[in-house]
Amino acid sequence: MNEPEEHPVARPARGPSSYGFPKDGTAGLLPWSHATTRLVAARNYWLATTSPAGRPHVTPLWGVWVAGALYFDGAPQTRWARNLTANPHATVHLEDGDDVVIIEGTVEDIMHVEDAELAAAIITAWDGKYGRLHPDPAGNGIWRLRPRNARAWSNAALTDATRWDYPPPTVGA
Repeated sequence: MNEPEEHPVARPARGPSSYGFPKDGTAGLLPWSHATTRLVAARNYWLATTSPAGRPHVTPLWGVWVAGALYFDGAPQTRWARNLTANPHATVHLEDGDDVVIIEGTVEDIMHVEDAELAAAIITAWDGKYGRLHPDPAGNGIWRLRPRNARAWSNAALTDATRWDYPPPTVGA
């Protein structure tokens, strides 16, 4: 695959002081591998989009985390797809509320994945997770969410609440 996974920069999550988030430094923060393990293993991803009129829309989707991005499939006629066509910014939350992972980013409707190795990795991950209804990223395209930032915590005390930020894209890359 041509696109290696970038590793975002970790820092304490932001929130009211009463939340118990870490105050500073990186001690006690979750490693990025915690988030990626959960993103790979998740069966359902809750996608939040915004309609052109500003109304929120949330829907569960099947998807796979491959090469640092979330790939998911769906018809362009769905409400969420029409929302993404008008505004590509989205948030994804995993189903398990006890061990939270949330990613925010920009979604692309990729008409054809030209990297054969990436297309095969998407199908392999999909079939390994769901065993049916796999997408055809090289033929029919697929949606891809590239995270801009992510947040996670693994305990009710929120003492390991972590935020990761990706560096801005390099101009001309």
